[in-house]
Amino acid sequence: MALSVLSSLSVLASLFALALAIRAMIETDQAWPSREILAAVCFTVIAYVLRLRSFAKSHRAAFRLETILRTQLSEHLAHVSMGYIQQTGASKLSKVIQDDVKELHVFVADSTPLYARAYAAPIMTLLGLLILDWRLAAVTVGLLISGFIVLGVARKDHGDLSKRYMETREQVSAAVVEYVQAMPVVRTFDTGSSTFGRYYQALEAYREVVVSWYQSVSFSSRFSIALLNPMPTLVLLLWSGAWLFWHHDLEFSTWLATLLIGTGMAESMMPLISLQHLIGKAKISIARINEVLGEKTLSQPEHESVPQGHDICFDNISFRYDEVSDYVLRDVSFTVADGTITALVGASGAGKTTIARLLPRFWDVSQGAITIGGVDVRDLTSESLMKYVAFVFQDTFLFAESVADNIRLGNPGATMQDVIEAAKVAQAHEFIMQLPNGYETCAGERGAFLSGGQKQRITIARAVLQDRPILVLDEATAFADPENEAAIVEALAALMKGKTVIMVAHRLTTIKDADQILVFDDGSLVESGQHNDLILNKGTYARLWDSYEQAQSWALNQEELSRKDGNINAIPEQRLVSEISAVSDNQLKGEMR
Repeated sequence: MALSVLSSLSVLASLFALALAIRAMIETDQAWPSREILAAVCFTVIAYVLRLRSFAKSHRAAFRLETILRTQLSEHLAHVSMGYIQQTGASKLSKVIQDDVKELHVFVADSTPLYARAYAAPIMTLLGLLILDWRLAAVTVGLLISGFIVLGVARKDHGDLSKRYMETREQVSAAVVEYVQAMPVVRTFDTGSSTFGRYYQALEAYREVVVSWYQSVSFSSRFSIALLNPMPTLVLLLWSGAWLFWHHDLEFSTWLATLLIGTGMAESMMPLISLQHLIGKAKISIARINEVLGEKTLSQPEHESVPQGHDICFDNISFRYDEVSDYVLRDVSFTVADGTITALVGASGAGKTTIARLLPRFWDVSQGAITIGGVDVRDLTSESLMKYVAFVFQDTFLFAESVADNIRLGNPGATMQDVIEAAKVAQAHEFIMQLPNGYETCAGERGAFLSGGQKQRITIARAVLQDRPILVLDEATAFADPENEAAIVEALAALMKGKTVIMVAHRLTTIKDADQILVFDDGSLVESGQHNDLILNKGTYARLWDSYEQAQSWALNQEELSRKDGNINAIPEQRLVSEISAVSDNQLKGEMR
């Protein structure tokens, strides 16, 4: 800003030097007043260099700020609860990290030089005009005040309109992301009518805001900009100066000097308007960035405790996602002994996955405590907790990096030999070697170049390489085909050996030999025990088991198919059912231990 102020001052000095040069030519008949012209050239060069330096410094500061903010946001989001991440949504968070930080980059890069041009230049110009002739200075100031009054009328509802404008822009961005991400579903079911319709509605809302804003300020805005333009100021100085000169009340050299520097005040008005626009956008972006940075992080202990063993205890825990929602888990208590396998079963929405994700503190419990080896998980730092627990979820995620890097994610220092050994345990080595570049093959965005079963085995290899004493499996074979499932089950059997395991399962035959089966219903633990005992109890688990066995015998009715000449669409919906594969059930039962 200081450099920019000096640059503006140098511009005025060069104009004064030009005025002095013209005065010298008129009053002394000098054909070439070299000193004055040389001074004008020097001040012009100085102004140009100082302005370049000013912009260079402001842009470097903007890039530094961009790095700082994006780093802070990324680190902060890594320590907030997963509930906040899911409720806020990827689209909004990416807009904050990308677009809002970019707005602050633009503000810092462009506003600091604009401050000098918008505030310092008019003040220095006004002082110069007052020194030359106070009457012409008053004429210039009066015109600019009139322009600002009209501009104030144009901006009276600017805050609300700007907020609506940004909200509709966000809705358009979210609709675009949804439409692109849902393209496979759109092409299969929707043909774009519904999802594209939401995008069109968002775009229409955005257009309405823009048009109404433009219509409400069109005249006042254009009129104010016309008044604040340098040309009206120049015309007014020209006519008022001519009238004073005609009445022998103003020297020609003074009149000429005011014409040269007088437009400096008007020229600074446009930067002032741009600056106000930048400030308005920056305030909105700052509010959103502060909202994300203000989200409470998961607490971290000052003094860390060391677990004595790897047994797990859920002690009377209850959980809800926020202060106003209902509890999804109520008064749940159970213990998982060190080195044993505990299976969580129940209907969809019963709370099984929530239990599995409370252990690594994806969320913190609302009531009660979860302990590992007698230590509350809240008394462990996030880094230490991750040294005890490994995960394999049904929703796999791979980064757009090499297969080896994806396996190495949980253990960046692992050697290539370690990666290969982990892949072999996970039954992934064979298919990886068939890829174009083997372990260096890029997995694509979200693992797009690999099948679901292949991605699952890579995530298992990742867990193998981590070698954590506690393992959480969340329906790891849910979406695998029979061939991939066999390989996945074999990999899981090797992974579980000697570990304390909590596994969420829907295929009940896979957990018959578990040391402990916990049955959940509507957020409560309703039964616990081993398979045979639970069957004899004739409770919730027995009903689930009966339903599962019935599902195993479901098949298409071939007689009905023949009678309808193979027209599958003619079969009643209740009779059109699919056979559920159980290829790997017996294999997992035999190898779980």
